[in-house]
Amino acid sequence: MIIAFCSAGNLGNLLLIIVPAVCDEDGNPFGKDRSRCRSRGLSYSSLSMALGGLFIWTHTYSLMQKAGKMYHKMQSKSIQCPADSDEEHLAQGDDQVKVDGEAAYADEEAPLPASAKLAEHNDENQMEAPLLSCESDIANKGFWTNLKETIHQVVEELMAPPTVSAIVGFVVGLLPWLKSLVIGDGAPLRVIQESLQLMGNGTIPCITLILGGNLTQGLRKSVLKRTVIITIVCIRYVILPLIGMAVVHAAYGVGFLPHDPLYRYVLMMQFAMPPAMNIGTMAQLFDVGQEECSVIFLWTYLIAAIALTTWSTIFMSILS
Repeated sequence: MIIAFCSAGNLGNLLLIIVPAVCDEDGNPFGKDRSRCRSRGLSYSSLSMALGGLFIWTHTYSLMQKAGKMYHKMQSKSIQCPADSDEEHLAQGDDQVKVDGEAAYADEEAPLPASAKLAEHNDENQMEAPLLSCESDIANKGFWTNLKETIHQVVEELMAPPTVSAIVGFVVGLLPWLKSLVIGDGAPLRVIQESLQLMGNGTIPCITLILGGNLTQGLRKSVLKRTVIITIVCIRYVILPLIGMAVVHAAYGVGFLPHDPLYRYVLMMQFAMPPAMNIGTMAQLFDVGQEECSVIFLWTYLIAAIALTTWSTIFMSILS
């Protein structure tokens, strides 16, 4: 789960809010034509949201799914194993009481017998059994079985509604004849675009409200160590933005990127985004780490107000 928080950023609604707002400011380094800057910014942010959705609902989804399966498997085995061991110890204890009789109460301060120590040692080994059994189950599977499971998992991830929507959007945008049917003032099916645009405009504030509701859970419970939260914050707001600046400047120097400062600004801002909100949805879907997600979201989004402002200023000063 920590890897998911460090690798998946909020590449959707925040960029759709930040980039057009930057274009509306006076003295922005992206040109004096605000309408053109805003349209290009929305295009870049939408592309970022589509590609980010593919990444989140494939890579991050698989991470959270594996974490959920491992957690529930270990939890079920840790509940079953102590129950079986308790029954065995009770049966052994009854036999021991019948044999010893009143001799068990003769000396209350006597040291524990070797059988009791052996029982405690068996309890510790049985508590470690779920971890070892999980690893052995994966090792016992054959190559073709693992390959089939991997292919089935990839197909299942690609059939998620956000992924299918992004693929359909790319297909419509890449095919000119299909694009002319849906997009444009003279398109015969422009009602589809207008309906989707209307729903999309209402989705952004709804997502922000849902985020606020999830953050309130982190105020009541704190089950994570401070070092974990500090590590995630440092990776997301210090290390990744520095790496993003280096990668974007290297790609621009080689000639992979166009000479559009707004495009490079959006690319660098992707590295400074807080964790993706869909991680919380996946945590609720797989019933794993919901309290931890709330705490991490609370602190990362509180610090994001300062981090995004700072890095946005730095990026614009570099591009100006």
